[in-house]
Amino acid sequence: MHFGEHLTIDGYQGNYDKLNNKELVLNCLNELPALTGMKQLSNPEIYFAESNDIKDPGGWSGFVVIQESHISIHTFPGRKFISADFYTCKNGLDQDFILNYFKEKFELKEIESNFIIRGKKYPDQNL
Repeated sequence: MHFGEHLTIDGYQGNYDKLNNKELVLNCLNELPALTGMKQLSNPEIYFAESNDIKDPGGWSGFVVIQESHISIHTFPGRKFISADFYTCKNGLDQDFILNYFKEKFELKEIESNFIIRGKKYPDQNL
C-alpha cells in the first residue's frame, strides 16, 4: 500500500492562444476534479506571472485544492510549453485520461510525463 500518486506533465509545442487563455486554465482546474472522481475543496486560484527575463517568459499559474491533494497548471505561451501536476492520495490514477485531456485542451504536440508513487512506507494505522 502506498499513500498517493503524483503525475507530472510537461507539454510542448502547444497552441499559443490556448496557453495564454486564463479562462481555459480556470475551466481545466474546475472540471478536472469531477472528471477524475476527486472532490474539489476550493475554487481555483489563478494568477498571471510576469516574465523574469531569464528563462520564464511569463504565463498563467493556477491550482485547485482537492480533498485528495491538488492539481496545478503553469503555462508558458511564449515557449508553447505547459507544466502541470496532478497529485492524489487516491490510488489507481487514470494517467492516459489526464495526459490526453491536457494534450487536447492545449493542442500539445508532445508530452513528457513522470509517474511517482508517493509514501511507499505510509503506515496502515494511526500510531
